[in-house]
Amino acid sequence: MLFNVRGLDHKTLNQKVRSFDMDVTISECCGQRFIAAGMKDKHITINGIPGNALGAYLDGATIEVYGNAQDAVGDTMNDGKIIIHGNIGDAAGYAMRGGKIYIQGDAGYRAGIHMKAYKDKVPVMIIGGKAGSFLGEYQAGGIIIVLGLSNNERRIVGNFPCTGMHGGKIILRGNTDHITFPKNVCIKSATDDDIERIQSELAEFCKVFGYDIKEIMRSEFTVVTPDSKNPYKQMYVAN
Repeated sequence: MLFNVRGLDHKTLNQKVRSFDMDVTISECCGQRFIAAGMKDKHITINGIPGNALGAYLDGATIEVYGNAQDAVGDTMNDGKIIIHGNIGDAAGYAMRGGKIYIQGDAGYRAGIHMKAYKDKVPVMIIGGKAGSFLGEYQAGGIIIVLGLSNNERRIVGNFPCTGMHGGKIILRGNTDHITFPKNVCIKSATDDDIERIQSELAEFCKVFGYDIKEIMRSEFTVVTPDSKNPYKQMYVAN
């Protein structure tokens, strides 16, 4: 179903999308918010730029955007997949506890903030480009991978990465000697076992965006995890 949303407000757009009993392609999207919030099924293709909270509370649907996306992509999502053929704004994956977010380009500030795992759900966010400051702030679970494939002069991550991190894992491609990490995390070079655990996710990411996984895997990777003795964990995890 092809659906032109030019001039529609976000409430009307979402009501229409939910009324269709088939996959939907949205054209001329320009800033409408909350698209597919809480949706359990359907494959939604978006041509244009969706507004804030795309796929908030997503519960199994797949969203694919051919363009950029604004802030809070995948806010508190539980399951499903969000694919962005472009860049995203701030706070992507805020408190997500399941599902996948694949971003071809760069991410803004606070990507993965409060990201967590829930029972057997382990959320995954892969940023093909670079990430802004406060990456993984207060991260409690899940996996964030940053590949640094953007052709710009930005560092692979901005300032204050992993602030308050007390769970989960961040994996960064390339040299990270220039990055200042807080004292509450452990930094190590990725082992073969570390790489093997993320290879299937990277293979899927590369297939979606047309990258050569062999070329990507030739680089060194750094794994960042919380220090088991860090002072933040006791604030969030019951003993």
